[in-house]
Amino acid sequence: MVVMYIDKVPNRDSPPAILLRESYREDGKVLKRTVANLTHWPPHVVEAIRLALKRKKLVPMEEAFSIQRSLPHGHVELILSMVRKVGLDRLIGSKPCRQRDLVLAMIVERLLRPCSKLATTRHWHSTTLAQELGVADADEDELYEALDWLLERQERIEGKLARLHLQEGALARYDVSSSYYEGRACPLARYGHNRDGKKDKPIIVYGVLTDRGGCPVALQVYPGNTGDPTTVPDQVEKLRDRFGLARVTLVGDRGMLTQKQIDALKQHPGLGWISALRSGAIRKLMEQGAIQKSLFDRAGLAEIASPEYPGERLVVCFNPLLADERKRKREDLIQATEKELEKIETAVRRRTRKPLPKEEIGLRVGRVVNRYKVFKHFSLHIEEGSFRWERNEESIVSEAALDGLYVIRTDEPQERLSAEDTVRAYKGLSQVEQAFRCLKTDLKARPIYHRTEQHVKAHFFLCLLSYYLEWHLRKALAPLLFEDEELENDRQTRHPVAPAKPSESAKKKKADRKTPEGFPIHDLGTLLAEMGTLCKNWCRFDVHPDAPLIPQMTEPTPQQDRIMNLVNAYPVTGT
Repeated sequence: MVVMYIDKVPNRDSPPAILLRESYREDGKVLKRTVANLTHWPPHVVEAIRLALKRKKLVPMEEAFSIQRSLPHGHVELILSMVRKVGLDRLIGSKPCRQRDLVLAMIVERLLRPCSKLATTRHWHSTTLAQELGVADADEDELYEALDWLLERQERIEGKLARLHLQEGALARYDVSSSYYEGRACPLARYGHNRDGKKDKPIIVYGVLTDRGGCPVALQVYPGNTGDPTTVPDQVEKLRDRFGLARVTLVGDRGMLTQKQIDALKQHPGLGWISALRSGAIRKLMEQGAIQKSLFDRAGLAEIASPEYPGERLVVCFNPLLADERKRKREDLIQATEKELEKIETAVRRRTRKPLPKEEIGLRVGRVVNRYKVFKHFSLHIEEGSFRWERNEESIVSEAALDGLYVIRTDEPQERLSAEDTVRAYKGLSQVEQAFRCLKTDLKARPIYHRTEQHVKAHFFLCLLSYYLEWHLRKALAPLLFEDEELENDRQTRHPVAPAKPSESAKKKKADRKTPEGFPIHDLGTLLAEMGTLCKNWCRFDVHPDAPLIPQMTEPTPQQDRIMNLVNAYPVTGT
């Protein structure tokens, strides 16, 4: 009897030989001979021959097995894992319900692809998100109803976030921004200080409260013509009454914590504050002799007291690099203004037959000085058919005296907060600015299209919860992102006045663009896209016509395994 089989023969340092052989018996001995050398044949052909020799029934793959549908799943699984890790689902609602699932789906979708509610109900079918959260049948009307449900729970959710991130004696940071509005329907849309540069658009103002590390805790929405300082009393009420904090320090910039607001804060025992002086107040201290360059040691800061600010500590900082940069910028702006003013002066001189009216000259000059914002450094003389100008050297010298100087003010005692930590606390407002950047760019909080006040407020709160999730994702995935992993510790120990510098590990990461394991470094968007290549496939074995669909995941790459492991190992306390 002759038996044919596939034999793999070792070949020292070369790849093994794949041989088609037959085995037979002759004179009581088992012999074998090679029929063909299959070493260079495609592996799937060799495997088919092996199965055929074992008398297995073979059919074409497309007739036996088919993938009915394939959807990106890895990025959805990653974000939902972080949702469960930080307990965001329980923060939104302690018990599972349809509204909670819809809100979670909108939050995740805003991280994946921020879009309108109608587009959301379309796009989440192109991933596994709708199936994972059981919201595949939802339409845009139901999403708006879920937004209403979320807004009703905002205070409760913010209270839970405060208990997690703001304890007694905590430091809270607060800042305000604005985003432009498309349309006229919402009563919150007003013309005001448009930080987006859309001067022809009404805006909506919103303030964000974070903990010391920049993790968002609360958000409040205001009409577009609301001044920044007028929002501060709401934050005091929130911290003291709603969050029940008897001892907390509020950090706000000098445009926020004005003297009027600071006087109001002083009426609340246990509520400390940190802010900064405006340039006019600094100039006055210099004129009084309270601030002198000789004050500064090598640390670049000095603590002073002034009868103008009773019960307060003033930390004066001087940064020579900042001084040089301000000097350079001022000179560039002055020279750019002079260039434009010379053009206007030349045009006025040329108009001899029909001189330019005084009003038209003023309009032209106004456009120039408003563009470069250095009007105070020029003396302008405008008459009918006449225009001349010169630098105001006294104004330039007066402003130059303040170059590189800034003064942090606080009522916190020395035993609670050193001068260095006071400066660091104020500079930490940059983390709130980072929150605004992510809200506006990554999460597309702007432009705003919602028609009602309630939906606008719910829209911003939904974006804040999305940023809460993004903030944690960035922390967890920092080893694979262009993030300085040592930054959080450096902020507490580095020089409070000198310019911040990236750590050596951050420099290496940026230069190599790879991790020590050899994985490419990503930003959060491309990392989520990488995870999106991990798909969930619904398969059917067609040899059984009635066989159910079988879900089958794409085999993860080592990098995708690393990403999921970072999220699973992310330490979260208090949830």
